[in-house]
Amino acid sequence: MARTGENIYKRKDGRWEARYIVSYDGTGKAKYKYLYAHTYSEVKSKLIKAQNVTHFTVSEEKNKDKEKYEFWLNEWLRTKRMRVKNSTYIRYRNTIENHIKPELGKFPISKISTSLIEQFVVQKLERGRKDGNGGLSAKSMSDIMVIIKESFKYAQSFGVMVICSFERISLKKNTQETRVLSPLEEQRLLTVLFDDLDRYKLGVFICLYTGIRIGELCALQWKNISVSENTVKIEHTMQRLQKEDLSSVQKTHIIVTAPKSNAAIRTIPLPQFVIDTIKPFVGSPNTYILSGKCNAVVEPRTMQNHFKKYLIEGNIEKANFHALRHTFATRCIEAGFDVKTLSEILGHSSVKITLDKYVHSSMQLKRNNMEKLKPVIA
Repeated sequence: MARTGENIYKRKDGRWEARYIVSYDGTGKAKYKYLYAHTYSEVKSKLIKAQNVTHFTVSEEKNKDKEKYEFWLNEWLRTKRMRVKNSTYIRYRNTIENHIKPELGKFPISKISTSLIEQFVVQKLERGRKDGNGGLSAKSMSDIMVIIKESFKYAQSFGVMVICSFERISLKKNTQETRVLSPLEEQRLLTVLFDDLDRYKLGVFICLYTGIRIGELCALQWKNISVSENTVKIEHTMQRLQKEDLSSVQKTHIIVTAPKSNAAIRTIPLPQFVIDTIKPFVGSPNTYILSGKCNAVVEPRTMQNHFKKYLIEGNIEKANFHALRHTFATRCIEAGFDVKTLSEILGHSSVKITLDKYVHSSMQLKRNNMEKLKPVIA
């Protein structure tokens, strides 16, 4: 029987057990020591003596831990664990362990100045890559700063005073031109795909004419495609993630989960020529489209490698798999799709994302639009 509030218990062997806090780990979790005696009075006496000896040390250690920025990073990450997808949590954790803690973790959070953060940003941009080959991209640095700002705000919500002013810290983002296949490149790719069309090539073909993401393609099963209604339903995505337990022999594993947002769960109408291409490959409902099996999957990395090979075969300039999604969006705009329709097909949560990231106006489209300015002369 336990004595409420005292952490004293009677064990099954008849002895009494007491426990007390001796320290806290890096996440603020308590570490305990245990005492044993034959009677309740004896074990309580031992507990009082032990607590008197350790009370000052424990309080001092806990307060000292809370001063360090790494404590608040751990606490912020712990709260995020319950609110974000596993993939996002792992990305946050890796960013914190690889980039933020080594440089800033040991500093008292109340002593981290704007100047120190500015130096940190410069160092990361110049030589922040883990492999030692140069600096991080502006996008990566921006992601790091999001975590730093949120963790500081989290600490402030507990009354921690901070002196860093993030308004002074700005990052210039390098705008990289998004790769979109030209009509000629698209035709070359189709020639490669239809030369001995197989399941891998079919997957690339589906992405080219639906704009679905590579993870969504890899998670597709035949039950998601209706050849009678000419639709494909996107309700899962696949990805290879690092395991949370870093001591595991297998460092990563494949998971199939719900898509990144509710908007990404969608039904896309398929044109008849896509259905006609798909029909010869149709299998039983629970088999995966790319593998043709129920218990085996083709992962995104494999599809990326096949896509690279197809580009080489077609003498097409280098592009990543995601270029298929941008190419689809661009062709849709060229064909006169309204942006709202395109946004829903792509599974975006807002039209703004579609406009900002996926609508790329080709020179031909610009030329056609400019020709519309020609005046009508009576």
